[in-house]
Amino acid sequence: MTGPVTATSLTEDELPALVTLLASEGLPNEDVATAGRRFWRLDDPDGHVGYGGLELYERDGLLRSVVVLPERRRRGDGRRVAEAICREAVALGLDRLWLLTTGAAGFFERIGFTRAERGDAPPAIRASAQFARLCPGSAACLRRDLTSPAAGMGDQRCM
Repeated sequence: MTGPVTATSLTEDELPALVTLLASEGLPNEDVATAGRRFWRLDDPDGHVGYGGLELYERDGLLRSVVVLPERRRRGDGRRVAEAICREAVALGLDRLWLLTTGAAGFFERIGFTRAERGDAPPAIRASAQFARLCPGSAACLRRDLTSPAAGMGDQRCM
């Protein structure tokens, strides 16, 4: 794990590689090519690390498709991928990120997300495919504020 992680927006012809990796991990991938989703390829000086994505809903975003290549796991790269997507969210002007997960709640809690009730998510997020049909009702809902409410202009809690 050397050097910073860089995020590069995926083009339409790069989406199949993401879909294949998500499918191999049992993660939702049916709507990856749907309009309104943004996905990034994450790399560091040692090579390809993984992928991550966002759906934008005004000042809220839905974090999705965070996945690390199998050979890059257990080295802190998951955190690096999630933080890179968090930085992209801040650059896009988002205030909060939401996510659903069936098996990684502990990981996301360790990097600053807190558990939330699904009903607390904004209506547009609750209406998303992830909330409405792709993730089971048993999936944990988590939230992360990207800006500190007590902070001044631009003070972000995103690393």
